[in-house]
Amino acid sequence: MAGLYLHIPFCKSRCIYCNFYSTTHADMRQWYVDALCKEMEMKKPTPSQRDGKLSTIYLGGGTPSQLTIPQLHQLFYNINKVYSPTSHLSPLISEITIEMNPDDVTVEYAEALSQLGINRVSMGAQTFDDERLRFLHRRHTAEQVAKAVKRLRAVGIQNISIDLMYGFPNETIEDWQRDIDAALALNVEHISAYCLMIEEGTPLYQWTIDNSQLTIDEEVERQMYETLIDKLTAAGYEHYEISNFARPGYRSLHNSSYWKDIPYIGLGAAAHGYNGKKRSWNVADIKQYVESIEQGVIPCEEEFIDEDTHYNDRITTALRTSDGLDLTTLSDRHRRYCLQEALRFIDDGLLKLDNNHLSLTRKGLFVSDYVMSSLIMV
Repeated sequence: MAGLYLHIPFCKSRCIYCNFYSTTHADMRQWYVDALCKEMEMKKPTPSQRDGKLSTIYLGGGTPSQLTIPQLHQLFYNINKVYSPTSHLSPLISEITIEMNPDDVTVEYAEALSQLGINRVSMGAQTFDDERLRFLHRRHTAEQVAKAVKRLRAVGIQNISIDLMYGFPNETIEDWQRDIDAALALNVEHISAYCLMIEEGTPLYQWTIDNSQLTIDEEVERQMYETLIDKLTAAGYEHYEISNFARPGYRSLHNSSYWKDIPYIGLGAAAHGYNGKKRSWNVADIKQYVESIEQGVIPCEEEFIDEDTHYNDRITTALRTSDGLDLTTLSDRHRRYCLQEALRFIDDGLLKLDNNHLSLTRKGLFVSDYVMSSLIMV
């Protein structure tokens, strides 16, 4: 079973913090969708591979909701044709997710999603403070998030995730608590929360250089993360991954496949794929991607994964989750190495070992990068 990821790189406008590959050239959408469908055909599984081939589908971006309804229908028609030629996708796929901007969730668009079998929507709310939304150059308002949730519920979509962001310049703990409370009031099934990252090459990076005195203190960021964990777990959410919280039964199945070492197929410009033995990534240039696909060539690079690299990948993915790393899945050599390096962190209360599963403690979450980097093989 594998997940299918389709990268939709179109955005109506660029947020100041975003470092993902995207474009605002909406006139290229149909050209790109046609290429996506052709890449599907080029990666078409053999007849013996088709049954149960896909477990999840994820449309990420960019902003996938910038595609028109006919373009979505074209994509799903081709997904069905390539991966499930004898039956409709919906009964076979446990989770079909689309990322959306709240202001794209019109009544018509929500109905189309439901008709296509999309059963999970991930929305970038980020904050419920309109001034901070303007600072980020987000094009929606706080009020539109609640309206979007209501419209999705009306068409029967009962698995909604929202993204939150903290660590804004001049943001206080009280500000952050209000954002969390607003998210909880929506009663969504899943919440992802990330500290505002300052990525080189983004407008936010230059803004930070010019306004260095306004950046937030690291101790305040730590307190915000503590507050996030406390409030969401008290509200019944499971903290199943460093940045992700879910109602029972509503973990992101597609994203969990990345953390559980499950193969996935990547389609589109800048999309990544993994088959257990190698990973590949398409060129992050929409024009070059489409022109290459039109010529019958997938414009990608590949990396074959040796045993040590695979071990390192497992450390930096599985340890992000509350389930942790199943040591029985490691070779004897890697298991011995991992336990040897982990002992000092277990003694310090940063890691715990339970039933052959190694995982971060709450204390360890705050130094997770350090712990994981100490366990990898160099």
